[in-house]
Amino acid sequence: MALGKTYNLTTELAIFKKQDRMKLHPDASNAYSIQSYSDEGVVVNGKLQTGPMVLCAIKGPQAWSSACFDDLTQASFDALVAFKPELVIFGSGQRLRFPPPRLLQGLIQHGIGVETMDSGAACRTFNVLAGEGRQVVLAYLPPNSA
Repeated sequence: MALGKTYNLTTELAIFKKQDRMKLHPDASNAYSIQSYSDEGVVVNGKLQTGPMVLCAIKGPQAWSSACFDDLTQASFDALVAFKPELVIFGSGQRLRFPPPRLLQGLIQHGIGVETMDSGAACRTFNVLAGEGRQVVLAYLPPNSA
């Protein structure tokens, strides 16, 4: 508003109205993020990824050695130590299934936390934590993996 100028309150009422909405923009980030997921795969930074994968917010998606829940080994999880995460999110497929604790020993010995959830929840949680700048890795099994 300029000093010395008069305002017609009937036509310029918007200047005086209290704003009850706020437009939010996502934080600018160079991190990899998940745009969508389905039975066909996961879209990471605009590219469809199919099959089991490891997703690091800094290094991007990579194939994971375990094709399905029954193929999980300690070596599958030990390979995640190289990413130096503070937390590994394990997406166990369509339903929540916990891996045997013996498979997670390498991560635990390195002080790396592990959270297990169904793959959809794992994708959403990864985005939140990666968006906060956390050192997080997603170990993802597709929902249709046996």
